[in-house]
Amino acid sequence: MANISEQIKKLKEQLTKELKTSNNSLVIEKIRVKFLGKTGLITNLLSQIKNFTIEEKREFASKLNELKKFSEQIIKEKREKILKQKANAKILKKQSFDVTSYLPEKLKGHKHPYSQIIEEIENIFISMGFDLFDGPEVETDYYNFAALNIPENHPARDMYDTFWLNKKNTLLRTHTSPVQVHAMKNKPLPIAGIAIGRTFRHEAVDASHDFMFMQCEGVVIDKNITLSHLFATAKKFLQVMFEKSEKTSNVNVKDLDIRIRPGFFPFVEPGVEIDMRCPFCKNGCSVCKNSTWVEIFPGGLIHPNVLRAGGIDPEKYSGFAFGFGLTRLAMLKYGINDIRHFYGGKLNFLEQF
Repeated sequence: MANISEQIKKLKEQLTKELKTSNNSLVIEKIRVKFLGKTGLITNLLSQIKNFTIEEKREFASKLNELKKFSEQIIKEKREKILKQKANAKILKKQSFDVTSYLPEKLKGHKHPYSQIIEEIENIFISMGFDLFDGPEVETDYYNFAALNIPENHPARDMYDTFWLNKKNTLLRTHTSPVQVHAMKNKPLPIAGIAIGRTFRHEAVDASHDFMFMQCEGVVIDKNITLSHLFATAKKFLQVMFEKSEKTSNVNVKDLDIRIRPGFFPFVEPGVEIDMRCPFCKNGCSVCKNSTWVEIFPGGLIHPNVLRAGGIDPEKYSGFAFGFGLTRLAMLKYGINDIRHFYGGKLNFLEQF
C-alpha cells in the first residue's frame, strides 16, 4: 500500500522536474509519451488497478486518476506556454525590425556571351522588320538535305560531318537552313525572319571547332527580291552590330564596307560570300590576318528547287537566304580566342561579360 503511494509521489515529482527543464514542443511530446503513452509510466501504474483488493481500489483508484488528470493538465499548460513564448518572440522581432539595415552583399549574375549576342542580333533584325523563327534540332533527311537541293549522293553532303540517329533518315541538324523550308510551308507570304539555334557536326574539338555550335539563318521571300536586298540587309546588320563594340571606337563603322565574292551552296543560286571591312583596324591586324577583310557569312538567292520544296512558285516569288556562325561572330566581337570557353563554366571567363 505504501509502495503505491510512494510511486504516485515519485511520478509527480519526476514529471514536474522534466517539464521544468524542457523548452520546445518536441521535448514536451517525448515526455507525454514517456508518462502517458500506451506503455508510459503512469499508464502502466493505472493498468494495475484490476489487481487491487477492494480496499486498495477505494484508497488508490481515485488518486491514480487524479495523477493522470494532473499529468495531462501540466503537460498541456507547458505546451501552451512554449507556443505563447514563440508567438511573442515573433511579434517582438517584427517590432524590433530595423528598416535602416542593409542586406549583406550578394554576388551578381552575368549573362552568358551567347545570351548577350542573341539578344543583340534579334533586336537588330526585329528593328528591320524580321520575325523570329524556330525549328527542331532533331531533323529528317528531307528537311536537312533533300528539300535544300542536296539529294542523296550529292557531293555537297560530304561538307557535313553528320550525327545520324538510330531512327531511319533522322539526324541532328547540321545547319539552321531547314528552318527556312519549315517557314515556307507554315507561314503566309511574304516571309522575312531569322532563326537562331544550335547545330551539330561530328568534328574534333579544338580552339576553333566544336561538335555543337550556334548559327543564325535569315530568309526573305516576296515578289521581285534581288541580290541587292541581301547586300543592303547584310551591310546594315553589320554596321549596327559592330557599332556597339568598344573595340570599334576609333573606326568610323558608319562607313563599314562589305565585299562580295562568288560562292557555291546548293540551296542558293547564285551563291555569294559576304566579307566585311575589319572593324578593328585600318591597315591590318591579327583578326583579319592583315588583309583588312573578315569573312562573315554566305548567302544568295534561294534556289528555285528549294522554293518548290517549300510549296512556293519560283515563277512568281523570289527570295534570299543567308547564314552565319553565331559562335564565330561572338568570338570575333568579344575577342574570344577559344571556342571551348563558351561551355567551360569558368566564372573568371563569364565575369568579363
